[in-house]
Amino acid sequence: MRRGKTAERVYVLEQKLLDPLFIQQSFALPGECGTVQALNNGHINTTYHLCFNEADGTREEYVVQKINTNVFKDPDALMQNIVGVTTHLQKKIAARGGDVRRETLNFLPAAGGKYYVRDDAGDCWRCYRHVGGVYTCNTIDSETVFYNAGEAFGAFQNELADYPGETLAETIPNFHNTVSRFADFERAVEEDVAGRAASAKEEIAFYRAREKDAHVLLDLLGKGELPVRVTHNDTKLNNILFDEKTNKGICIIDLDTVMPGLALYDFGDSIRFGANTASEDEKDVSKVSLSLPLYEAYTRGYLGAAGASLTACEIEYLPFSAKLMTYECGMRFLTDYLNGDTYFKIAYPEHNLVRCRTQLALVRDMEQKADEMAAITKQAAGTR
Repeated sequence: MRRGKTAERVYVLEQKLLDPLFIQQSFALPGECGTVQALNNGHINTTYHLCFNEADGTREEYVVQKINTNVFKDPDALMQNIVGVTTHLQKKIAARGGDVRRETLNFLPAAGGKYYVRDDAGDCWRCYRHVGGVYTCNTIDSETVFYNAGEAFGAFQNELADYPGETLAETIPNFHNTVSRFADFERAVEEDVAGRAASAKEEIAFYRAREKDAHVLLDLLGKGELPVRVTHNDTKLNNILFDEKTNKGICIIDLDTVMPGLALYDFGDSIRFGANTASEDEKDVSKVSLSLPLYEAYTRGYLGAAGASLTACEIEYLPFSAKLMTYECGMRFLTDYLNGDTYFKIAYPEHNLVRCRTQLALVRDMEQKADEMAAITKQAAGTR
């Protein structure tokens, strides 16, 4: 099953050359630097792969990133989040006899004690150990792949279930605050700065008719019926490292957006992009639907690994969370279209409107399949 590219925020990476000696001295890396390779698979941070040859003939590999401080303006809070979470995971992995070097990221402290260092230009650099024997996926070509993805994110949630999520900083405030997102949408309709509201009347009416959905999970959170969790907030497939031998997802990466939130956000967004039968940019909405077999595969994997860490209320609202995250994403596309395309990259003037319509069609299909999704979820929860 081929997937289209996920919409990307407009960030221009500064192609600044890495100084290996500066990194070596800053993070006390032993040996002699052998190779430096620029990695261009990220959209926000500038990333390099470094190999160091040590005196005893061994080789150590590291990943070095220049943090994009235009996006993450508080690198101290960012790294406190990441190191707090990965340290917690390391303890859990060690306690169950797992491989701490491979099953979570291992960041190295800099000379000053922080987990990043500033160069003379004020740029922030961080370093973590490279994870070997793994691969990443960009497409879902089988139910097994999506099951393994669900299992990986379920395990991530399970091992962080006792981490105090409320102690984490919000690296991107209100990221999944659907009430705030709806307010942004209404403001965009009212201001109509690009003069496009008339071309999106049906879409505007669709999202307005479902305003109450934006309040459901936040209302439950406010009543104390849903717990604050550690959430990843970017649960796409290529943020999982899969083991080359077992094909199991063993390590969750790209932790910059780890924040306090709801477990339902991560689950719902995984289904939104992973169980859609069409790409996010598909113009023919008749091709858009929720794949129930893929929904079942991910849900079984996720709940099987999450174990007893989720509450009954969280499990009950898993199907709704898929609809809500799809609703939110489509509304964000529509908001950006109305604002003149200031956030997401576009290839043509109606691109964001096309994306909005794709999400809208998926919401409609989820509404029609709500009972089936609920039955699948109940069955998966009962077999944990």
